[in-house]
Amino acid sequence: MTPFQRKLLIFTVILAAIMELIDISIVNVALYHMSGNLGATLEDTSWVITAYAIANVIIIPITSFLSANLGRRNYYIGSVILFTFCSFMCGHSSSIWMLVFFRFLQGIGGGALLSISQVVVFELFPKEKQSTAGALFGAGIFIGPTIGPTLGGYITENYDWPWIFLINIPIGILVAISCYFLLREPPVKPEKAKVDWTGIALLAIGIGSLQTVLERGEVEDWFETRYIIVLTVIAISTLCFFIYWELKVDKPVVNLRVLKSKSLIIAAILTFVTGFGMFISIYLSPVVVQRLLNFSPFQTGLLLLPGALMALLALKICGTLLQKGVSPVLIIALGFVLFIYFNWRMSGITLNTSAAEVSTALIFRALGLALLTVPLTMLAVSSLKDKDVGQGAALNNMMRQLGGSFGVSIINTYIAHRFADHRNVLISNVTPDNVKAMDRINAYINYFQHKGFAYNEAKIKALKLMENVIIRQSSLLSYRDAFVIVGLFFVITLPLLLFVMNKSNKVKPGIIISDH
Repeated sequence: MTPFQRKLLIFTVILAAIMELIDISIVNVALYHMSGNLGATLEDTSWVITAYAIANVIIIPITSFLSANLGRRNYYIGSVILFTFCSFMCGHSSSIWMLVFFRFLQGIGGGALLSISQVVVFELFPKEKQSTAGALFGAGIFIGPTIGPTLGGYITENYDWPWIFLINIPIGILVAISCYFLLREPPVKPEKAKVDWTGIALLAIGIGSLQTVLERGEVEDWFETRYIIVLTVIAISTLCFFIYWELKVDKPVVNLRVLKSKSLIIAAILTFVTGFGMFISIYLSPVVVQRLLNFSPFQTGLLLLPGALMALLALKICGTLLQKGVSPVLIIALGFVLFIYFNWRMSGITLNTSAAEVSTALIFRALGLALLTVPLTMLAVSSLKDKDVGQGAALNNMMRQLGGSFGVSIINTYIAHRFADHRNVLISNVTPDNVKAMDRINAYINYFQHKGFAYNEAKIKALKLMENVIIRQSSLLSYRDAFVIVGLFFVITLPLLLFVMNKSNKVKPGIIISDH
Protein backbone atom coordinates (compact mmCIF):
# COMPACT_ATOMS: atom_id res chain seq x y z
CA MET A 1 0.00 0.00 0.00
CA THR A 2 1.11 3.56 -0.66
CA PRO A 3 1.41 5.92 2.34
CA PHE A 4 -1.73 7.74 1.15
CA GLN A 5 -3.71 4.48 0.89
CA ARG A 6 -2.55 3.45 4.35
CA LYS A 7 -3.64 6.79 5.86
CA LEU A 8 -6.96 6.60 4.01
CA LEU A 9 -7.68 3.11 5.33
CA ILE A 10 -6.76 4.15 8.88
CA PHE A 11 -9.12 7.13 8.63
CA THR A 12 -11.84 4.90 7.17
CA VAL A 13 -11.86 2.23 9.87
CA ILE A 14 -11.59 4.76 12.71
CA LEU A 15 -14.53 6.65 11.18
CA ALA A 16 -16.51 3.40 11.11
CA ALA A 17 -15.72 2.74 14.78
CA ILE A 18 -16.76 6.27 15.75
CA MET A 19 -20.01 5.88 13.80
CA GLU A 20 -20.78 2.65 15.68
CA LEU A 21 -20.01 4.17 19.08
CA ILE A 22 -22.03 7.32 18.37
CA ASP A 23 -25.07 5.16 17.62
CA ILE A 24 -24.93 3.68 21.12
CA SER A 25 -25.98 6.97 22.70
CA ILE A 26 -27.25 9.22 19.90
CA VAL A 27 -30.88 8.12 20.29
CA ASN A 28 -31.07 8.84 24.03
CA VAL A 29 -32.22 12.43 23.62
CA ALA A 30 -34.72 11.64 20.85
CA LEU A 31 -36.90 9.06 22.63
CA TYR A 32 -39.71 11.52 23.37
CA HIS A 33 -39.86 12.61 19.72
CA MET A 34 -39.87 8.98 18.51
CA SER A 35 -42.56 8.09 21.02
CA GLY A 36 -44.90 10.86 19.87
CA ASN A 37 -44.21 10.36 16.16
CA LEU A 38 -44.72 6.58 16.19
CA GLY A 39 -47.64 6.60 18.65
CA ALA A 40 -45.80 4.42 21.18
CA THR A 41 -45.30 4.64 24.93
CA LEU A 42 -41.96 5.85 26.23
CA GLU A 43 -41.38 2.41 27.79
CA ASP A 44 -41.82 0.71 24.40
CA THR A 45 -39.66 3.33 22.69
CA SER A 46 -36.79 2.66 25.10
CA TRP A 47 -36.44 -0.77 23.42
CA VAL A 48 -34.72 1.17 20.61
CA ILE A 49 -31.77 1.56 23.00
CA THR A 50 -32.11 -1.91 24.52
CA ALA A 51 -32.20 -3.77 21.19
CA TYR A 52 -28.98 -2.17 19.95
CA ALA A 53 -27.17 -2.82 23.23
CA ILE A 54 -28.24 -6.48 23.30
CA ALA A 55 -27.07 -7.08 19.72
CA ASN A 56 -23.76 -5.30 20.34
CA VAL A 57 -22.88 -7.28 23.43
CA ILE A 58 -23.81 -10.59 21.77
CA ILE A 59 -21.74 -10.03 18.62
CA ILE A 60 -18.56 -8.44 20.04
CA PRO A 61 -17.14 -11.59 21.72
CA ILE A 62 -17.63 -13.71 18.58
CA THR A 63 -16.15 -11.27 16.04
CA SER A 64 -12.87 -13.20 16.13
CA PHE A 65 -14.67 -16.44 15.30
CA LEU A 66 -16.79 -14.92 12.52
CA SER A 67 -13.81 -13.12 11.01
CA ALA A 68 -11.79 -16.33 10.87
CA ASN A 69 -14.57 -18.35 9.25
CA LEU A 70 -16.00 -15.76 6.88
CA GLY A 71 -12.79 -13.93 6.06
CA ARG A 72 -12.01 -10.64 7.73
CA ARG A 73 -12.53 -8.53 4.61
CA ASN A 74 -15.86 -10.14 3.74
CA TYR A 75 -17.12 -10.00 7.32
CA TYR A 76 -16.13 -6.38 7.84
CA ILE A 77 -17.55 -5.06 4.56
CA GLY A 78 -20.69 -7.15 5.08
CA SER A 79 -21.11 -5.68 8.56
CA VAL A 80 -20.73 -2.13 7.20
CA ILE A 81 -23.38 -2.82 4.56
CA LEU A 82 -25.74 -4.37 7.14
CA PHE A 83 -25.24 -1.42 9.49
CA THR A 84 -25.86 1.10 6.69
CA PHE A 85 -28.95 -0.69 5.31
CA CYS A 86 -30.46 -1.00 8.79
CA SER A 87 -29.75 2.69 9.44
CA PHE A 88 -31.82 3.47 6.32
CA MET A 89 -34.63 1.19 7.50
CA CYS A 90 -34.56 2.68 11.02
CA GLY A 91 -34.99 6.15 9.53
CA HIS A 92 -37.96 4.96 7.47
CA SER A 93 -39.67 2.83 10.13
CA SER A 94 -43.42 3.30 10.34
CA SER A 95 -43.93 1.58 13.71
CA ILE A 96 -42.00 1.25 16.93
CA TRP A 97 -41.47 -2.50 16.59
CA MET A 98 -40.22 -2.15 13.03
CA LEU A 99 -37.72 0.37 14.37
CA VAL A 100 -36.70 -1.96 17.23
CA PHE A 101 -36.20 -4.89 14.80
CA PHE A 102 -33.89 -2.96 12.47
CA ARG A 103 -32.14 -1.36 15.42
CA PHE A 104 -31.25 -4.87 16.65
CA LEU A 105 -29.87 -5.81 13.22
CA GLN A 106 -27.98 -2.52 13.14
CA GLY A 107 -26.32 -3.55 16.42
CA ILE A 108 -25.35 -6.91 14.89
CA GLY A 109 -23.67 -5.09 12.01
CA GLY A 110 -22.02 -2.60 14.33
CA GLY A 111 -20.23 -5.26 16.42
CA ALA A 112 -17.46 -5.79 13.86
CA LEU A 113 -16.90 -2.08 13.34
CA LEU A 114 -15.24 -1.75 16.73
CA SER A 115 -13.09 -4.85 17.24
CA ILE A 116 -11.88 -5.35 13.66
CA SER A 117 -11.27 -1.63 13.12
CA GLN A 118 -8.97 -1.71 16.13
CA VAL A 119 -6.95 -4.61 14.75
CA VAL A 120 -6.64 -3.06 11.27
CA VAL A 121 -5.30 0.20 12.74
CA PHE A 122 -2.63 -1.65 14.71
CA GLU A 123 -1.65 -3.73 11.66
CA LEU A 124 -1.07 -0.61 9.57
CA PHE A 125 1.47 0.84 12.01
CA PRO A 126 5.00 -0.53 12.45
CA LYS A 127 5.70 -2.16 15.80
CA GLU A 128 7.68 0.78 17.12
CA LYS A 129 4.65 3.07 16.60
CA GLN A 130 1.95 0.84 18.06
CA SER A 131 1.33 3.30 20.89
CA THR A 132 0.52 6.00 18.33
CA ALA A 133 -1.94 3.59 16.72
CA GLY A 134 -3.51 2.99 20.11
CA ALA A 135 -3.82 6.73 20.70
CA LEU A 136 -5.55 7.25 17.34
CA PHE A 137 -8.02 4.46 17.94
CA GLY A 138 -8.49 5.53 21.54
CA ALA A 139 -9.56 8.95 20.29
CA GLY A 140 -12.38 7.28 18.38
CA ILE A 141 -13.46 5.23 21.38
CA PHE A 142 -13.56 8.38 23.47
CA ILE A 143 -15.15 10.75 20.96
CA GLY A 144 -18.03 8.45 19.93
CA PRO A 145 -19.98 8.16 23.21
CA THR A 146 -19.08 11.74 24.15
CA ILE A 147 -20.59 13.53 21.16
CA GLY A 148 -23.47 11.08 20.64
CA PRO A 149 -26.06 12.75 22.91
CA THR A 150 -25.07 16.25 21.80
CA LEU A 151 -25.25 15.34 18.12
CA GLY A 152 -28.58 13.61 18.68
CA GLY A 153 -29.95 16.65 20.49
CA TYR A 154 -28.82 19.03 17.75
CA ILE A 155 -30.35 16.91 14.98
CA THR A 156 -33.61 16.44 16.88
CA GLU A 157 -33.92 20.16 17.66
CA ASN A 158 -33.12 21.40 14.16
CA TYR A 159 -34.34 18.58 11.88
CA ASP A 160 -36.20 15.38 12.81
CA TRP A 161 -35.34 12.15 14.62
CA PRO A 162 -35.05 9.92 11.47
CA TRP A 163 -31.92 11.91 10.53
CA ILE A 164 -30.20 10.43 13.57
CA PHE A 165 -30.08 7.22 11.54
CA LEU A 166 -30.01 8.60 8.01
CA ILE A 167 -26.73 10.48 8.54
CA ASN A 168 -25.05 7.05 8.73
CA ILE A 169 -25.90 6.24 5.10
CA PRO A 170 -23.33 8.40 3.23
CA ILE A 171 -20.68 7.53 5.82
CA GLY A 172 -21.45 3.82 5.56
CA ILE A 173 -21.33 3.89 1.75
CA LEU A 174 -17.96 5.67 1.74
CA VAL A 175 -16.55 3.23 4.32
CA ALA A 176 -17.76 0.20 2.32
CA ILE A 177 -16.28 1.53 -0.96
CA SER A 178 -12.98 2.45 0.67
CA CYS A 179 -12.66 -0.95 2.37
CA TYR A 180 -13.58 -2.77 -0.86
CA PHE A 181 -10.52 -1.31 -2.57
CA LEU A 182 -8.10 -1.03 0.35
CA LEU A 183 -8.85 -3.63 3.03
CA ARG A 184 -6.91 -6.88 2.78
CA GLU A 185 -6.90 -10.14 4.65
CA PRO A 186 -4.43 -10.33 7.57
CA PRO A 187 -0.82 -11.36 6.77
CA VAL A 188 -1.34 -14.67 8.59
CA LYS A 189 -4.81 -16.04 8.04
CA PRO A 190 -6.37 -17.49 11.18
CA GLU A 191 -7.34 -21.14 11.19
CA LYS A 192 -10.96 -21.84 10.33
CA ALA A 193 -12.89 -23.69 12.97
CA LYS A 194 -15.99 -25.82 13.00
CA VAL A 195 -19.02 -23.69 13.77
CA ASP A 196 -19.85 -23.89 17.47
CA TRP A 197 -23.57 -23.43 17.05
CA THR A 198 -24.32 -24.50 20.61
CA GLY A 199 -21.92 -21.89 21.98
CA ILE A 200 -23.36 -19.17 19.75
CA ALA A 201 -26.92 -20.03 20.81
CA LEU A 202 -26.06 -20.12 24.52
CA LEU A 203 -24.18 -16.83 24.32
CA ALA A 204 -26.97 -15.10 22.40
CA ILE A 205 -29.67 -16.31 24.81
CA GLY A 206 -27.62 -15.69 27.96
CA ILE A 207 -26.21 -12.26 27.10
CA GLY A 208 -29.46 -11.21 25.44
CA SER A 209 -31.45 -12.11 28.56
CA LEU A 210 -28.93 -10.46 30.89
CA GLN A 211 -28.82 -7.28 28.82
CA THR A 212 -32.62 -7.11 28.72
CA VAL A 213 -32.78 -7.45 32.51
CA LEU A 214 -30.20 -4.70 32.95
CA GLU A 215 -31.83 -2.34 30.45
CA ARG A 216 -35.43 -2.93 31.55
CA GLY A 217 -35.13 -3.89 35.22
CA GLU A 218 -35.39 -0.42 36.71
CA VAL A 219 -38.29 0.57 34.44
CA GLU A 220 -40.19 -2.63 35.30
CA ASP A 221 -39.52 -2.40 39.06
CA TRP A 222 -37.06 -5.29 38.87
CA PHE A 223 -38.30 -8.55 40.38
CA GLU A 224 -41.84 -7.30 40.79
CA THR A 225 -42.27 -8.14 37.09
CA ARG A 226 -42.62 -11.76 36.00
CA TYR A 227 -40.68 -11.59 32.73
CA ILE A 228 -37.70 -9.95 34.50
CA ILE A 229 -37.62 -12.89 36.93
CA VAL A 230 -37.85 -15.40 34.08
CA LEU A 231 -35.10 -13.70 32.06
CA THR A 232 -32.85 -13.51 35.12
CA VAL A 233 -33.17 -17.27 35.66
CA ILE A 234 -32.55 -17.89 31.94
CA ALA A 235 -29.50 -15.60 31.93
CA ILE A 236 -27.85 -17.22 34.96
CA SER A 237 -28.50 -20.82 33.91
CA THR A 238 -27.63 -20.28 30.25
CA LEU A 239 -24.39 -18.40 30.93
CA CYS A 240 -23.27 -21.00 33.48
CA PHE A 241 -23.84 -23.74 30.89
CA PHE A 242 -22.13 -21.58 28.26
CA ILE A 243 -18.98 -21.39 30.40
CA TYR A 244 -19.05 -25.18 30.93
CA TRP A 245 -19.60 -25.83 27.22
CA GLU A 246 -16.88 -23.45 25.96
CA LEU A 247 -14.32 -25.00 28.31
CA LYS A 248 -15.32 -28.48 27.14
CA VAL A 249 -15.24 -28.18 23.32
CA ASP A 250 -11.99 -28.12 21.32
CA LYS A 251 -12.91 -25.15 19.08
CA PRO A 252 -15.12 -22.82 21.15
CA VAL A 253 -16.74 -19.74 19.66
CA VAL A 254 -15.33 -17.78 22.63
CA ASN A 255 -12.05 -19.14 23.91
CA LEU A 256 -12.49 -18.69 27.67
CA ARG A 257 -9.20 -20.44 28.27
CA VAL A 258 -7.46 -17.13 27.63
CA LEU A 259 -8.83 -16.05 31.03
CA LYS A 260 -6.05 -18.11 32.59
CA SER A 261 -4.05 -14.92 32.08
CA LYS A 262 -4.02 -12.91 35.31
CA SER A 263 -3.30 -9.74 33.34
CA LEU A 264 -6.36 -10.26 31.15
CA ILE A 265 -8.64 -10.93 34.13
CA ILE A 266 -7.50 -7.81 35.98
CA ALA A 267 -7.61 -5.71 32.82
CA ALA A 268 -11.13 -7.00 32.13
CA ILE A 269 -12.28 -6.00 35.63
CA LEU A 270 -10.72 -2.55 35.27
CA THR A 271 -12.20 -2.18 31.78
CA PHE A 272 -15.61 -3.13 33.20
CA VAL A 273 -15.25 -0.40 35.83
CA THR A 274 -14.02 2.05 33.16
CA GLY A 275 -17.09 1.30 31.03
CA PHE A 276 -19.19 1.64 34.18
CA GLY A 277 -17.81 5.12 34.84
CA MET A 278 -17.64 6.26 31.22
CA PHE A 279 -21.25 5.48 30.34
CA ILE A 280 -22.64 6.70 33.67
CA SER A 281 -20.75 10.00 33.43
CA ILE A 282 -21.83 10.66 29.87
CA TYR A 283 -25.40 9.76 30.89
CA LEU A 284 -25.51 11.75 34.15
CA SER A 285 -23.58 14.89 33.22
CA PRO A 286 -25.94 16.05 30.43
CA VAL A 287 -28.97 15.16 32.57
CA VAL A 288 -27.70 17.24 35.50
CA VAL A 289 -26.79 20.34 33.49
CA GLN A 290 -29.95 20.25 31.36
CA ARG A 291 -32.53 19.39 34.03
CA LEU A 292 -31.07 21.26 37.00
CA LEU A 293 -28.89 24.00 35.50
CA ASN A 294 -31.21 24.59 32.51
CA PHE A 295 -28.63 24.18 29.75
CA SER A 296 -29.71 23.41 26.18
CA PRO A 297 -28.31 20.34 24.34
CA PHE A 298 -26.06 22.65 22.31
CA GLN A 299 -24.74 24.36 25.46
CA THR A 300 -24.14 20.92 26.96
CA GLY A 301 -22.10 20.00 23.91
CA LEU A 302 -19.97 23.11 24.40
CA LEU A 303 -19.28 22.02 27.98
CA LEU A 304 -17.93 18.71 26.71
CA LEU A 305 -15.80 20.27 23.96
CA PRO A 306 -12.78 21.45 26.04
CA GLY A 307 -12.48 18.02 27.65
CA ALA A 308 -12.66 16.29 24.27
CA LEU A 309 -9.85 18.49 22.90
CA MET A 310 -7.70 17.93 25.97
CA ALA A 311 -8.33 14.18 25.72
CA LEU A 312 -6.96 14.08 22.18
CA LEU A 313 -3.76 15.69 23.44
CA ALA A 314 -3.65 13.27 26.39
CA LEU A 315 -4.03 10.30 24.04
CA LYS A 316 -1.03 11.49 22.03
CA ILE A 317 1.02 11.95 25.21
CA CYS A 318 -0.09 8.54 26.45
CA GLY A 319 1.08 6.92 23.22
CA THR A 320 4.45 8.63 23.48
CA LEU A 321 4.92 7.53 27.10
CA LEU A 322 4.09 3.93 26.27
CA GLN A 323 6.44 4.03 23.31
CA LYS A 324 9.23 5.17 25.64
CA GLY A 325 8.63 2.21 27.94
CA VAL A 326 6.54 3.78 30.70
CA SER A 327 4.55 1.04 32.46
CA PRO A 328 0.86 0.88 31.42
CA VAL A 329 0.02 0.27 35.09
CA LEU A 330 1.30 3.72 36.09
CA ILE A 331 -0.74 5.39 33.34
CA ILE A 332 -3.85 3.38 34.28
CA ALA A 333 -3.40 4.41 37.93
CA LEU A 334 -3.19 8.08 36.93
CA GLY A 335 -6.30 7.69 34.76
CA PHE A 336 -8.21 6.22 37.70
CA VAL A 337 -7.07 9.02 40.02
CA LEU A 338 -8.21 11.69 37.53
CA PHE A 339 -11.59 10.02 37.12
CA ILE A 340 -11.99 9.75 40.90
CA TYR A 341 -11.23 13.48 41.14
CA PHE A 342 -13.87 14.22 38.48
CA ASN A 343 -16.52 12.35 40.48
CA TRP A 344 -15.45 14.12 43.68
CA ARG A 345 -15.90 17.52 42.01
CA MET A 346 -19.29 16.58 40.54
CA SER A 347 -20.44 15.27 43.93
CA GLY A 348 -20.21 18.87 45.18
CA ILE A 349 -22.30 20.42 42.41
CA THR A 350 -25.03 22.91 43.42
CA LEU A 351 -27.88 24.64 41.62
CA ASN A 352 -25.60 27.68 41.35
CA THR A 353 -22.61 25.86 39.86
CA SER A 354 -21.29 27.74 36.83
CA ALA A 355 -20.68 26.39 33.34
CA ALA A 356 -16.94 26.92 33.82
CA GLU A 357 -16.91 24.71 36.94
CA VAL A 358 -18.76 21.90 35.17
CA SER A 359 -16.56 22.18 32.09
CA THR A 360 -13.41 22.03 34.26
CA ALA A 361 -14.68 18.89 35.99
CA LEU A 362 -15.43 17.30 32.62
CA ILE A 363 -11.85 17.99 31.52
CA PHE A 364 -10.59 15.76 34.34
CA ARG A 365 -13.09 13.09 33.26
CA ALA A 366 -11.85 13.27 29.69
CA LEU A 367 -8.19 13.14 30.69
CA GLY A 368 -8.81 10.16 32.95
CA LEU A 369 -10.60 8.15 30.27
CA ALA A 370 -7.99 9.11 27.67
CA LEU A 371 -5.25 7.65 29.85
CA LEU A 372 -7.19 4.40 30.37
CA THR A 373 -8.15 3.43 26.82
CA VAL A 374 -4.84 2.28 25.31
CA PRO A 375 -2.99 1.01 28.42
CA LEU A 376 -5.91 -1.22 29.45
CA THR A 377 -5.90 -2.86 26.02
CA MET A 378 -2.16 -3.39 26.24
CA LEU A 379 -2.44 -4.86 29.73
CA ALA A 380 -5.26 -7.17 28.63
CA VAL A 381 -3.23 -8.82 25.87
CA SER A 382 0.24 -8.47 27.36
CA SER A 383 0.63 -12.10 28.41
CA LEU A 384 -1.40 -13.77 25.65
CA LYS A 385 -0.03 -15.77 22.75
CA ASP A 386 -0.33 -14.10 19.35
CA LYS A 387 -3.18 -16.42 18.29
CA ASP A 388 -5.20 -15.49 21.40
CA VAL A 389 -4.76 -11.71 21.27
CA GLY A 390 -7.83 -11.15 19.09
CA GLN A 391 -10.00 -13.17 21.46
CA GLY A 392 -8.59 -11.36 24.48
CA ALA A 393 -9.21 -7.95 22.91
CA ALA A 394 -12.79 -8.93 22.01
CA LEU A 395 -13.52 -10.11 25.57
CA ASN A 396 -12.05 -6.90 26.91
CA ASN A 397 -14.24 -4.81 24.59
CA MET A 398 -17.30 -6.78 25.71
CA MET A 399 -16.48 -6.00 29.34
CA ARG A 400 -16.54 -2.27 28.55
CA GLN A 401 -20.01 -2.60 27.02
CA LEU A 402 -21.28 -4.74 29.91
CA GLY A 403 -19.82 -2.27 32.39
CA GLY A 404 -21.80 0.50 30.74
CA SER A 405 -25.01 -1.54 30.79
CA PHE A 406 -24.59 -2.55 34.42
CA GLY A 407 -23.63 0.99 35.32
CA VAL A 408 -26.59 2.84 33.82
CA SER A 409 -28.99 0.20 35.15
CA ILE A 410 -27.56 0.26 38.67
CA ILE A 411 -27.27 4.03 38.84
CA ASN A 412 -30.87 4.59 37.70
CA THR A 413 -32.12 2.33 40.48
CA TYR A 414 -29.77 3.94 43.00
CA ILE A 415 -30.87 7.47 42.02
CA ALA A 416 -34.55 6.52 42.28
CA HIS A 417 -34.06 5.20 45.83
CA ARG A 418 -31.90 8.12 46.93
CA PHE A 419 -34.41 10.58 45.45
CA ALA A 420 -37.20 9.02 47.51
CA ASP A 421 -35.08 9.14 50.67
CA HIS A 422 -34.04 12.77 50.18
CA ARG A 423 -37.58 13.82 49.32
CA ASN A 424 -38.96 12.21 52.49
CA VAL A 425 -36.31 13.93 54.62
CA LEU A 426 -36.95 17.35 53.07
CA ILE A 427 -40.73 17.06 53.28
CA SER A 428 -40.49 16.01 56.91
CA ASN A 429 -38.84 19.35 57.62
CA VAL A 430 -41.65 21.38 56.07
CA THR A 431 -43.67 21.77 59.27
CA PRO A 432 -45.29 24.70 61.10
CA ASP A 433 -42.40 24.52 63.59
CA ASN A 434 -39.82 25.16 60.87
CA VAL A 435 -39.60 28.94 60.68
CA LYS A 436 -37.51 29.03 57.49
CA ALA A 437 -39.90 26.71 55.63
CA MET A 438 -42.93 28.73 56.72
CA ASP A 439 -41.26 32.01 55.77
CA ARG A 440 -40.55 30.68 52.29
CA ILE A 441 -44.14 29.44 51.81
CA ASN A 442 -45.52 32.79 53.03
CA ALA A 443 -43.21 34.59 50.64
CA TYR A 444 -44.58 32.47 47.78
CA ILE A 445 -48.15 33.22 48.89
CA ASN A 446 -47.45 36.96 48.93
CA TYR A 447 -45.89 36.71 45.49
CA PHE A 448 -48.96 35.05 43.97
CA GLN A 449 -51.32 37.45 45.79
CA HIS A 450 -49.47 40.36 44.21
CA LYS A 451 -50.07 38.63 40.87
CA GLY A 452 -53.83 38.94 41.53
CA PHE A 453 -54.69 35.50 42.96
CA ALA A 454 -56.99 35.10 45.95
CA TYR A 455 -55.41 33.80 49.19
CA ASN A 456 -56.61 30.19 48.80
CA GLU A 457 -55.44 30.01 45.18
CA ALA A 458 -52.15 31.67 46.11
CA LYS A 459 -51.63 29.13 48.91
CA ILE A 460 -52.25 26.17 46.57
CA LYS A 461 -49.78 27.57 44.05
CA ALA A 462 -47.27 28.30 46.80
CA LEU A 463 -47.43 24.70 48.05
CA LYS A 464 -46.99 23.38 44.50
CA LEU A 465 -43.99 25.65 44.02
CA MET A 466 -42.56 24.41 47.33
CA GLU A 467 -43.04 20.83 46.13
CA ASN A 468 -41.15 21.67 42.92
CA VAL A 469 -38.31 23.14 44.98
CA ILE A 470 -38.17 19.96 47.07
CA ILE A 471 -38.17 17.78 43.93
CA ARG A 472 -35.35 19.82 42.42
CA GLN A 473 -33.27 19.68 45.60
CA SER A 474 -33.94 15.94 45.99
CA SER A 475 -32.83 15.35 42.40
CA LEU A 476 -29.66 17.34 42.97
CA LEU A 477 -28.79 15.41 46.13
CA SER A 478 -29.48 12.03 44.48
CA TYR A 479 -27.24 12.90 41.49
CA ARG A 480 -24.49 14.00 43.87
CA ASP A 481 -24.79 10.65 45.65
CA ALA A 482 -24.52 8.88 42.29
CA PHE A 483 -21.20 10.56 41.51
CA VAL A 484 -19.93 9.52 44.94
CA ILE A 485 -20.82 5.86 44.38
CA VAL A 486 -19.14 5.83 40.95
CA GLY A 487 -15.99 7.31 42.46
CA LEU A 488 -16.03 4.60 45.15
CA PHE A 489 -16.08 1.87 42.47
CA PHE A 490 -12.87 3.30 41.05
CA VAL A 491 -11.26 3.62 44.49
CA ILE A 492 -12.10 0.02 45.41
CA THR A 493 -10.74 -1.52 42.19
CA LEU A 494 -7.59 0.62 41.89
CA PRO A 495 -5.49 -1.68 44.18
CA LEU A 496 -5.91 -4.53 41.67
CA LEU A 497 -3.08 -2.94 39.71
CA LEU A 498 -0.67 -4.08 42.41
CA PHE A 499 -1.15 -7.69 41.23
CA VAL A 500 0.18 -6.92 37.73
CA MET A 501 2.78 -4.31 38.62
CA ASN A 502 5.79 -6.51 37.84
CA LYS A 503 4.39 -8.28 34.80
CA SER A 504 3.19 -5.05 33.18
CA ASN A 505 6.75 -3.76 32.95
CA LYS A 506 7.39 -6.41 30.32
CA VAL A 507 4.60 -5.25 28.03
CA LYS A 508 5.77 -4.55 24.50
CA PRO A 509 3.64 -2.17 22.41
CA GLY A 510 3.92 -4.37 19.36
CA ILE A 511 2.12 -7.22 21.07
CA ILE A 512 -1.19 -5.48 20.40
CA ILE A 513 -0.94 -6.47 16.74
CA SER A 514 -3.37 -9.26 16.10
CA ASP A 515 -5.83 -10.50 13.57
CA HIS A 516 -9.41 -11.51 14.06
